[in-house]
Amino acid sequence: MGMLQTMRWFGPNDPVSLMDIRQAGCTGVVTALHQIPVGAVWSVEAIEERKQLVEAANDRYSPLHWAVVESLPVHEDIKKGNPDRSTYVEHYKQSLRNLAACGIQTVCYNFMPVLDWSRTNLTYEMPDGSRALRFVWEDFAVFDLCILKRAGAETDYEPEVAQAARHRFDQMTAQEITQLSNIVLLGLPGSEEAFTLDTFQGLLNEYATIDDQALRENLYYFIREVAPVADELGINLCIHPDDPPRPLLGLPRVVSTEADLAQLMDACDVVANGITFCTGSLGIRPDNDLPGMIRRFGNRIHFIHLRTTKREDDPRNFHEADHLAGDVDMYAVVKEIVLEQQRRAQAGTGVTSIPMRPDHGHQMLDDLYKVTYPGYSAIGRLRGLAELRGLEFGIIRSLAE
Repeated sequence: MGMLQTMRWFGPNDPVSLMDIRQAGCTGVVTALHQIPVGAVWSVEAIEERKQLVEAANDRYSPLHWAVVESLPVHEDIKKGNPDRSTYVEHYKQSLRNLAACGIQTVCYNFMPVLDWSRTNLTYEMPDGSRALRFVWEDFAVFDLCILKRAGAETDYEPEVAQAARHRFDQMTAQEITQLSNIVLLGLPGSEEAFTLDTFQGLLNEYATIDDQALRENLYYFIREVAPVADELGINLCIHPDDPPRPLLGLPRVVSTEADLAQLMDACDVVANGITFCTGSLGIRPDNDLPGMIRRFGNRIHFIHLRTTKREDDPRNFHEADHLAGDVDMYAVVKEIVLEQQRRAQAGTGVTSIPMRPDHGHQMLDDLYKVTYPGYSAIGRLRGLAELRGLEFGIIRSLAE
């Protein structure tokens, strides 16, 4: 039993079509109702409408189904622990009930404050001419110190980094400054809206009194409220790790390491309180033992993102590498996933075919001339999926012989 092969789809406006995903060999679709404001209830009608879109051509072609919700966003008032968080928690529970009523069983979420992910370059040219996503610490410092001008930002950077950032800023054109700002201020994946500098600074200000411990407690409050409900409904919740897995902009990050995940699993000890195992995000940190984490977290892994990043000379800098290259030992990772699926099959418990999607493919071939969501062009993900499919096939075959 192999992994359930899926791709992310951002809905009817996604330039990558459901037929593209079907022809890539996927049977599952990962999608969300991006049009619904964060914190509002997902109605049965809206869920069914999306489900019907996914399944519309199943009578003529290879069937697709809505395999994973990514993401059902957590409202900022829950993350901040504001007094009205209970209202948004109840909305979240109702959305889970409605998803369960429509047959959706896997729901991904994250608990990153303000920004879901951060990069400084969306078109980094690779040696073969394809383009990748990249994060450069000094460029991020340029944004923080010289564009946003966040109060207290100076203490987050070594003096030499701050000096280099200011020197670089002085050499940048107005177009380059705008481009960097727009990249950092991108909104939620799938959203066509980005933050303004003023709005963004206002959101950061609201976290001024929320430290690492406070954010953890707010996360644990949330999961203790919703995971038992998900467990009763037969839904597996799975948190996505921080991306990148380190504090940024004075904001704490509390889902970056194995210890972070272990604390969260212990906070509510039900199987429904689980993990989206993103090898790209977790693999940015050399202290995360990815194969070991798969062994140790076992049946709490409900969804998998397979990609790899490459740390550069300054290890805080990284770019998206080819799926079988980079710093992630993808062979060891996929082997542990295969073994975990086999353990589940032998035990007769849990989902034996874990949903997986190839994450953040390179923009390549004729996709270089198309407008796509950053990291989500068709051909780069197709290449990654093909490589991962072959790797898994070889591992399954070798274990059987």
